[in-house]
Amino acid sequence: MAPRGVAIPDARERLFAAAERVLERDGPGALNSRAVTDEAGCSKGLLHTHFAGLDDFVAELCLDRFARTARQAERLPARAGEGSVARTLGEVALALLRSGGPTISALALSRPAATLRIREALESGAPGFDAIEEAIASYLDAERRLGRIAPDTDTAAAALAVVGAVHHLLMTARPGGADPARRVERVVALLVGEATGPLS
Repeated sequence: MAPRGVAIPDARERLFAAAERVLERDGPGALNSRAVTDEAGCSKGLLHTHFAGLDDFVAELCLDRFARTARQAERLPARAGEGSVARTLGEVALALLRSGGPTISALALSRPAATLRIREALESGAPGFDAIEEAIASYLDAERRLGRIAPDTDTAAAALAVVGAVHHLLMTARPGGADPARRVERVVALLVGEATGPLS
C-alpha cells in the first residue's frame, strides 16, 4: 500500500477521466469533489487523498493533459515523410481540443487558485504550449528538408500560429459554436499549403 499522501497514477487517471466525463455531460458548474468521485465509482475521500483540494485537482488535470499532448508532439519529427503533413500536424493540435479541452480550460479560468497553480507550474518548466510549439517547429523543419512543404516556409512562425490558434479555441470555444476541430484543421492546412473542403 502506498504511503498516505503519495499519489497513485492509476487513481489519478481514474479521477481525471471521471472529471472529463462530468464536464462533457454536465458542464463546469457541475464539477465538484463528490461529482468526480461518484462518476469514478470510488470513495469520497480519494480525491482529497491525492490532491490538496478541488483547485489543486483542476490544475493538475490541466497540466496532465498539456503534458500528454506535449509527449505526443515530441514524436512528430520522427514521423516526417509519413502521410499528409496537415493530417499529422493536426493530430497534435486536435489532441488539446479533445477530451473536453475547452471545457477544462474554462473551468480552470473560473478558479483563480487553479489558474495561478497552472501558471506557476508552466513557468517552472512543466510541459505546455512552449514544448508543443518547439516540437511542431522541429517537425516542420524536417518536412521542409524533405521537400514536402515550401522551402521558404517560416516553420517557427507556422508553429506559433498553430499553437496560437489552439490556445484561442481553448479559451473561446463554446457549446453549439463552430466545431473547433474543423477550424484548427483549416488553419493547419492553410499553413502547410494543403487544400481542404468548405468550413462546416
